[in-house]
Amino acid sequence: METEQNNNAPGRKRTFMVLGIVIFVFILYYSIMNIMGPARKLTKINEEFDVKQDQKTAIDEGIYSDSAYLALLKEKAWLQSKTLMAETDSIYLTINLEDSTANIEISGVVVHKSKISRISASKIIKKGNKNAVFTMLSTPLTIASSFATLKKEPVMIKMAPKDTSEYKPDIIPDTSITEPVNYILNLTDGIRIYVYQEEHTKAGDMMNQLLFDIKERLRDTWRELKSIILLKVPEYHPFIKLRLPRDDAKIIYRAIPKNGQIAVYI
Repeated sequence: METEQNNNAPGRKRTFMVLGIVIFVFILYYSIMNIMGPARKLTKINEEFDVKQDQKTAIDEGIYSDSAYLALLKEKAWLQSKTLMAETDSIYLTINLEDSTANIEISGVVVHKSKISRISASKIIKKGNKNAVFTMLSTPLTIASSFATLKKEPVMIKMAPKDTSEYKPDIIPDTSITEPVNYILNLTDGIRIYVYQEEHTKAGDMMNQLLFDIKERLRDTWRELKSIILLKVPEYHPFIKLRLPRDDAKIIYRAIPKNGQIAVYI
């Protein structure tokens, strides 16, 4: 009996070593593929939106990195994007990261203004090629889908009374007043806008946000794994994360159309 156990020990050891090597190689492969994602996204943005100088015109390339030129380009992109949205006669969202405001507008008129308490953004947006980023933002960003802790259009189903004698006033409490407000706007060009409520007045607020983030990370991990198994580089999503008062965040989410448009000033 002892002889059989001694003979099996080296086999188990080899099995664990092979398994460990396989796991290590997969983790290394997974990490490399994820590192390639942001680089590929940056290359794609530069190829699509960066300035392409005409060989017939001799323009000093230094102008494209001049601070005055970039300031004008940023302002032009902002105004151009807002003008295109104002012409649609639809509700849209403007996010100004410089003065920390998020506004709901209709035809160029601000109908709701909110102050952003905290902002963070990916390096591609904050420190990437300014010419490419500003050019990308010169057209409105369109919402492709969203992921949220609250309903876009709350619905209450009621049975109509047969006559006035059967009528009873609503006694259902309005849970939307205290419900957590956290959501992600997935835009058609791959950018994501995360909006979180700034208040943590209830014990469950922080836990709700944590669970919300975990769910989104699990969804991303599953997509990445499917891409990596198919030998594809996972898509990287540049992001902008905002913290707003709960009421303002809720108003914005429910006011903008399902496939609404957004302008961003960075």
